[in-house]
Amino acid sequence: MMKQFLALGASLSVLAFTAPAAAEQAATPAAVTPAASAKLPTMEFGKWGFDPAAIDQTIDPGDDFFAYANKKWLAANPLPAEFSRFGSFNLLAEKSTADVKSLVDELVTKDPATLSRDEARIVAAYKGFYDTAAIDAAGLAPAKPYLDKIKGAQTLASLATLWGEPGIPSPIGGGVSVDAKEPTRYSVYFGSGGLGLPDRDSYLKQTPRDLEIQAKYREYLAFLLGQAGYADPAGMAAKVYAFEDQVARTVSWDRATRRNRDLTYNALTPAQLAALDPAFPVMALIKAEGYDKTDRFIVGDLPPTDARVAELKLDAATRAKIGGGTPAMLRLLRETPVEVLQAWTAKSFLEGNAAVLPTALDKAVFDFRGTTLNGTPQQRPRWKRAIDEAEGLIGERVGAAYAARFFPPENKAAMDKLIGNLRKAMAMSIQENTWMSAATKKEAMAKLEAFDPKIGYRDNLETYEGLEINAASPLANRMAAARWEHNYRLNQLGGPIDRTEWGMLPQTVNAYYNSTKNEIVFPAGILQQPFFGLTADPAVNYGAIGAVIGHEMGHGFDDQGSKSDGTGMLRNWWTDADRAAFDKKGDMLVAQYNAFCPLDDGKTCVNGRLSLGENIGDVGGLNLAYRAYKLSLGGKPDKVIDGLTGDQRFFLAWAQIWRAQTREAALRQRLITGPHSPEEYRVNGVVRQMDAWYKAFNVTPDDALYLPKDQRVVIW
Repeated sequence: MMKQFLALGASLSVLAFTAPAAAEQAATPAAVTPAASAKLPTMEFGKWGFDPAAIDQTIDPGDDFFAYANKKWLAANPLPAEFSRFGSFNLLAEKSTADVKSLVDELVTKDPATLSRDEARIVAAYKGFYDTAAIDAAGLAPAKPYLDKIKGAQTLASLATLWGEPGIPSPIGGGVSVDAKEPTRYSVYFGSGGLGLPDRDSYLKQTPRDLEIQAKYREYLAFLLGQAGYADPAGMAAKVYAFEDQVARTVSWDRATRRNRDLTYNALTPAQLAALDPAFPVMALIKAEGYDKTDRFIVGDLPPTDARVAELKLDAATRAKIGGGTPAMLRLLRETPVEVLQAWTAKSFLEGNAAVLPTALDKAVFDFRGTTLNGTPQQRPRWKRAIDEAEGLIGERVGAAYAARFFPPENKAAMDKLIGNLRKAMAMSIQENTWMSAATKKEAMAKLEAFDPKIGYRDNLETYEGLEINAASPLANRMAAARWEHNYRLNQLGGPIDRTEWGMLPQTVNAYYNSTKNEIVFPAGILQQPFFGLTADPAVNYGAIGAVIGHEMGHGFDDQGSKSDGTGMLRNWWTDADRAAFDKKGDMLVAQYNAFCPLDDGKTCVNGRLSLGENIGDVGGLNLAYRAYKLSLGGKPDKVIDGLTGDQRFFLAWAQIWRAQTREAALRQRLITGPHSPEEYRVNGVVRQMDAWYKAFNVTPDDALYLPKDQRVVIW
């Protein structure tokens, strides 16, 4: 997973934070249906897409618009035990999981001899994961060949070679993706990881909460290493922790700084990559990965030279947040005893595959990752995770069945119309803004015209030729899928760009913008209420899915997406003055969001710099959706429904899609690691920028959310 993240993380901007929850262990593989699960929150959408009964009339919308629209629902729907967060996205994700489960149930009850190859592989993936009795009976025997290989790699060169094998965790390595500066080719993106805790600050901070987590993590490491067969697991855990601590202190970069796409694009030849640390066997690693024939490596965490610092105008504060990156990691790996690196690899392998290994291991992973870090009391039901497993192994075959059953073609036609109006709105916004020169406007319009929207699912869903799935071997299935994925990506090197490829499955409840392909993608899973309804009020559709469309368009013009042109090429198409004006508006948003401090009496706050891209997407997206909504009316006023004007319904729809609550521990992690602001601020921090919202709800200077007009940020 790390390698693919390295490859794609810089180019994809995803609508919403999603995190898989760990699952509850089932004692037997007996049939479990969605109805057998604990009751989950539901939402009512009334006759036109928003239930007016949800409005809390005791709250002034100008003081807290999020609570005005959502507090009643939040009070009536406590968090289920299996979730660290639950909201609109989870509501649809659960529906998607149940829909897929209904398809799988049909296949499970069929005569195996009648199943197609795809159907048989889906059933095998599901059953193999679900059969915890068989998994427990096998014990750690399925993992032993891999653990033996890890322990057998007794030199740094042999271990580096092993790290290049698909499915083996590695603290350093590469992945294939579209080249950001030459988007007509694929290149290998290379970088370092190595942390077991969520962020480098998780090691550096010394608050009582952080110290508690660090202590529990050491205990957790000891458990994993005991499972891996180490005679002194606590002693080795201390050494592994010390290694990761050094990664945090000497290698890792600040998250917000890593967002800078100019700073993180560093193209090296193989010789230059090897020269970063001539004593490290980097050629053994890239040969094992299959990258020894490529001519270009994009190193994302290469510290800038003094000349590069001057070119990018990096101030001292930014420079202080840049770690040693790949060169420092290569040096640290050389200086760390091989047995410690073996132990790090072994514990990472067991942790990453705990779900298909004995119950005690899986439970330990949930106890730490789910409960200690995120405060989640209970694991998800095993059947839900079994669906996730099938989607993880052979997801587009599952997606093909899902799309055929649950995605009406009329949804795509309606989305095409919405996107068309959003395009018009964006064009008007570009042409009418007063801070951008004609030359930059011309480039912006060319990029807008080149946007490639994708709706529902791709026509040529992957068939996974050569991937075999065996219900008796869930761990082997994962390793086979890792090899298949790696070889698929490897074969892309030197070939044409596949512009039909998607980064999400049809059943995914999310959306994204991909800068290297200049595409906006909306899977079938999100095209349901509360985001979209064929019979929903247009004001609601524009305030919900329309704003999502605008959000993804906005990513093409956020602080980082705006660095790529209409072809997907990373290049500066701005005049210096226009860029300065744009950055000034962004800085205003940073300051506003930095002031949102939900925890510790105002001491723990949103990172406005880390979340800037998403905040620009939100602010720009809702503005564009509002303009598109007005365009759809053709200059006529909208009707009043249940005493609510069209504008009021539009803004309520926006608040509704961010209806969610989060456990405190999970919120703490999100504030550190997440690029998305908490949902409350994705509502309140956005509507207060829009003049139309003030008018719709009679917001005055006496209200808490009021911003003077000169402080309201309007970019697009």
